[in-house]
Amino acid sequence: MGKNQHVTPHPNGGWQVKGEGNNRATARTDTQADAVKIARTISRNQESELFIHGKNGQIRERDSHGNDPYPPQG
Repeated sequence: MGKNQHVTPHPNGGWQVKGEGNNRATARTDTQADAVKIARTISRNQESELFIHGKNGQIRERDSHGNDPYPPQG
């Protein structure tokens, strides 16, 4: 399993894709939608989690790639 990917606002404007624990961004884009596309591809390849943060930095969406229990509990 790879590193979880986070889409967060970049300090200098735009959006960034950052692997969990990394100091530097993997990618920087002008729009959040572009950053999500990149992060989703990475998280699918690595079978990790994708966290999408809002402008305030709080997690607003989460997507799991490869970590879902099968069959689902419940």
